Amino acid sequence: MDTAGKTPIGRPRGFDADAALERAMVVFWEQGYEGASLTELTAAMGITKTSMYAAFGNKEDLFRKALERYEEGPAAYVARALRQPTAREVATAFLAGSVGATTRPGCPSGCLGVQGSLAAGEAGRTARDTLTDWRDKGRLHLQDRFRRAVDEGDLPEGADPGLLARYLMTVANGIAVQAAGGAGRDELLQVADVALRNWPPA
Repeated sequence: MDTAGKTPIGRPRGFDADAALERAMVVFWEQGYEGASLTELTAAMGITKTSMYAAFGNKEDLFRKALERYEEGPAAYVARALRQPTAREVATAFLAGSVGATTRPGCPSGCLGVQGSLAAGEAGRTARDTLTDWRDKGRLHLQDRFRRAVDEGDLPEGADPGLLARYLMTVANGIAVQAAGGAGRDELLQVADVALRNWPPA
């Protein structure tokens, strides 16, 4: 059969999927999961709902992909902080990174991981659970890093790695809420400095 001139199966999507996902991330960051309607999302992404479903799946799938994008971009400070040589430097970099991410110029204030589903009802339960798991994963990474610091003598033997990790996460989450409420970078860096005064000596 002569197929010359026919359109090949599996045509390119015709849009930049990475750029579209980046724009979806910003909408979720700004509006939260339930606040971000499909109309707003697809308008920001510059695609139709049909194209969105084909490329990213449903809204929950898109949200999970946007959260991964956030982790690799604005929230990449967490991975960088964990690589610092001492526990105190980990804590300092983690809180400074939290301030930087939540007061980032040109981006929504606050943290997608904290505010993404704070007000979510039953329809947003999956997104809320996804974010709870995401925050817990970050806390457990910190806990493991601080347990290693105790083993290496970088933290005192009586230090509680789990409590220190939860302390940092609680401060960082509070920073995110304050940033969303309009607190500035300098103010929040001062908060981080005060929080670190309670850090156990090596």
